[in-house]
Amino acid sequence: MDSTAFAAFAATSRPAAVAQKQRAAYNEQAVLSATPVQLVTMLYDRLMLDLGRAEQAQLVADWAGASEQLLHAQAIIAELSSSLKVDVWDGGEGLLALYNYTSTGLVTANVHHDVALTREVVGLLEPLRQAWHDAAASLQAGGAAGVPLPAPAAPGAAVTGAGAPRAAGASAFGGATAGYGSTIASSSSLGGALGVG
Repeated sequence: MDSTAFAAFAATSRPAAVAQKQRAAYNEQAVLSATPVQLVTMLYDRLMLDLGRAEQAQLVADWAGASEQLLHAQAIIAELSSSLKVDVWDGGEGLLALYNYTSTGLVTANVHHDVALTREVVGLLEPLRQAWHDAAASLQAGGAAGVPLPAPAAPGAAVTGAGAPRAAGASAFGGATAGYGSTIASSSSLGGALGVG
């Protein structure tokens, strides 16, 4: 590469590198200033992004790309699992069982290149992502009266919200958010799970 070509390359790559650093700093600040509920919603959003990317990669037989996304999704599920305090609220054990089931499903989907398993995991976790977003919005609006937390009866069972715990006021997700508490906010691996840093 001659000096002119190098200078042109450096000039075009510099703005992208600066923009990437600025984006990383912004994302890091968002993580550091987020409440525990916001962190959970951020994790779920990134989890669903990874699963969508994995599915798309699987559909075109990009197994390396799919594997990268599935491994990152597994890291997020591991973060959610390790942060969960199952003894704090009634749905904790069911949620942990769901996390274990979906994590195992992603390992299998990765090893066997099984897009159907990836889709199954998406189907199980998307209602939880939406429930956390609904809860966060309700808490921000002043209370989460009657917002259900989908909790399947058994791993792999359909997540419908039927039979999900309900409570009045801010305590509807109070137990669930206490189930994560400050553990998720102080986790050293949270930034990595969110793709920050």
